[in-house]
Amino acid sequence: MAAHAPTYCTTSAARYVATMALPTIYLPHGGGPCFFMDWPFGPPDTWEPLAAWLRGLPDTVERPQALLVVSAHWEAPEVRILATPNPPLLYDYAGFPPHTYELTWPAPGHPALATRVHSLLTSAHIPCKLERERGFDHGVFVPLKMAWPESDVPTVQISLRADLDPAAHLDIGRALAPLRDQGVLILGSGSSYHNMRNFMRPEAATDSARFDAWLVETCTGDPRRRTERLVQWESAPSARASHPREEHLLPLMVVAGAAEGEPGQHVFQGQAMGATLSAFQFGSAAPREAASP
Repeated sequence: MAAHAPTYCTTSAARYVATMALPTIYLPHGGGPCFFMDWPFGPPDTWEPLAAWLRGLPDTVERPQALLVVSAHWEAPEVRILATPNPPLLYDYAGFPPHTYELTWPAPGHPALATRVHSLLTSAHIPCKLERERGFDHGVFVPLKMAWPESDVPTVQISLRADLDPAAHLDIGRALAPLRDQGVLILGSGSSYHNMRNFMRPEAATDSARFDAWLVETCTGDPRRRTERLVQWESAPSARASHPREEHLLPLMVVAGAAEGEPGQHVFQGQAMGATLSAFQFGSAAPREAASP
């Protein structure tokens, strides 16, 4: 598809023309470097449905000017924003074959976009800090190596807040929403089920199915009720059984907040390691006038 978004600009006096607002997407990033190895923990094609969906993801959206990714694998006291021009990779997994520690995904960073993210968050009174030492963790490079193997889309990663407050992460998304009008695709990388102790056990099938049904109802139902339901996610069926710790769910809050009030779609559902996993998209590509930054 041809890109409709304007070239990204950080000049305070700039105005952006009417363009196509990109959607936001919450995706499961799989288990470690699962797409790039022979999988020993179950059927060898365990991750193929998710891999196929990730490979097709770029065909479902306008080509972005940049990617902004919040990963479950980075937490900080305040939001950290990766601002390096050429981020390295963090092989933040253990016990996998040696070649998985040699994977490459040399996507460029985007310091100007990182600065814009910092400005938007600061204007919304959300504590944040530019980070120039860290690299992309596997919640970024593993799924995006499948979706954008050419690694030719500038990418910025941001962290979760260590307090794991769902309302705060919805606020982060709201603050970042203007980027959608400027050609930035906002991605939340996590997992709709993440109980490491129960994968491959009967409990995973039961708990993930119950929680996934609630997620589908919440994310695709009335957008006016979505925020309240996400804030109260712990009251959902099998919520804590599916997420003993919620870091893999919170990227969903960010992308939902960035498309608050807009329709949600259930864009992927599959089974892996005995659990149901889902992906969601929020917002539709519709012309709208972007405000001055």
